[in-house]
Amino acid sequence: MIERFFGSLKHDWLLKVPQPTRENMKNDVSADTRYYNLDRLHTTNGDMSPIDYEKSFRKVP
Repeated sequence: MIERFFGSLKHDWLLKVPQPTRENMKNDVSADTRYYNLDRLHTTNGDMSPIDYEKSFRKVP
């Protein structure tokens, strides 16, 4: 799973977006990580984000 994440990060971001500073790079990696876990739909999760997929198993009274 982590290899897929880093592959996506490299392909979608690192090779396409110039990074003028280390701080800019840190902010972009954080934003991409949030997107990957909170917004991006994953076909293996039934087209849900990882966080929504995990929440679907929790029963909140």
